[in-house]
Amino acid sequence: MKDLVSEIRSIIETSRSNAVRSVDFCRVQMYWQIGRRIVEEEQGGSARAEYGKGLIKNLAQEIEPEYGSGFSYRQLNFARQFFLEYPKVNALRSQFNWTQYRALIQISDKDKREYYELEAASNCWTARQMQRQINSMLYERLLLSNDKESVLAMARKERAPEAPQEIVKDPMVLEFLGLEKKAHYYESDLETELINHLQEFILELGNGFTFVARQKRIILEDDEFFIDLVFYNRLARRFVIFELKTGEVTHQDLGQLQMYVNYYDRTEKLPEENPTIGILLCTAKNDTLVKMTLPSDNNTIVASKYQLYLPTEQQLIAEVERVKKEWEETR
Repeated sequence: MKDLVSEIRSIIETSRSNAVRSVDFCRVQMYWQIGRRIVEEEQGGSARAEYGKGLIKNLAQEIEPEYGSGFSYRQLNFARQFFLEYPKVNALRSQFNWTQYRALIQISDKDKREYYELEAASNCWTARQMQRQINSMLYERLLLSNDKESVLAMARKERAPEAPQEIVKDPMVLEFLGLEKKAHYYESDLETELINHLQEFILELGNGFTFVARQKRIILEDDEFFIDLVFYNRLARRFVIFELKTGEVTHQDLGQLQMYVNYYDRTEKLPEENPTIGILLCTAKNDTLVKMTLPSDNNTIVASKYQLYLPTEQQLIAEVERVKKEWEETR
């Protein structure tokens, strides 16, 4: 009897979920049809510029009082833009709702829009998760350490991530932790909040991450050590170790992380798996110190800054300029 009840519950929940998705996609198709008719009417007008300018306003005045705010001047404008950006109805994704498409059509850069569309579909992002990734400037942060072609190739699943820079974002944005901005807090506080918000942290990390361990205990002869966080990335087929620092990186921090990476490569990694990556999450870093501490051919240790707030466009521009300057200096 218990098995039957469980199966019936599963059928009900699945049907309800499918019904919601069906309604959401019908709404998407409705706005697409509205957008198509508006564009057709504009193109058929004798004085296109003036006619088109007042058409949506007049439509909203007629329709909104009867059908509500979903058909306001702003929403009808979105419907028009939606059709222009997605003219083929068969290309619409049934798993996306109108809120997601509305966020996508507001991205003018077509490559950037394609990236978010592919990632949202691949990772089943909700509308809220998609908007968070856009607001945190995920695409731009990835471009700081990767070229556009490789970022899009990974989103299209034409290649798997290989180098640490293709897996790790710098900076990482951890605004979802809700930690107060203060001069100092303990590393254990940061670790606890990351675990408490594990789903959001994995979303920030990106594709393929699964949680393995917290405070992983390792013993080297009589010495005991604890690795802050251990993840596994199934796409890159490698362990990813995180050490958390609430201050600026030191060469001792990098040396300790290198030891942890060596331990995992020599005792935990299977022969068919790729080398372990170590990530030092910190509030600040001296890039020259990092380069001088690590081997010139380093491809396993990364120091990545984190911030507890969403970046502004000005901050990201400043970061881009900093990275460009570093590239020019190393040529």
